Amino acid sequence: MEILQIALQVIIVVTGILCIMFVLLNKGKGGGLSDMFGGGMTQSLNTSGAAQKNVVRITTVLAIVWVLAIVSYGLLMRFSGPGV
Repeated sequence: MEILQIALQVIIVVTGILCIMFVLLNKGKGGGLSDMFGGGMTQSLNTSGAAQKNVVRITTVLAIVWVLAIVSYGLLMRFSGPGV
């Protein structure tokens, strides 16, 4: 059980860091607070449509894996024995 807990903790940390990086790589849609602070100036750095779709897909998959790992870890902690 302890190996599973460590594995889930590693998955949570790694996917959390990767999720942050891929969210920052996503192209802004504009109209939000980022435009107020100069985020609208990055629209000249357009990426291709296929690359942007892949970044969005990877971000979505990472977020789903992150949530599932957190739920699994919570269930493991809830239903594990009193010695853990």
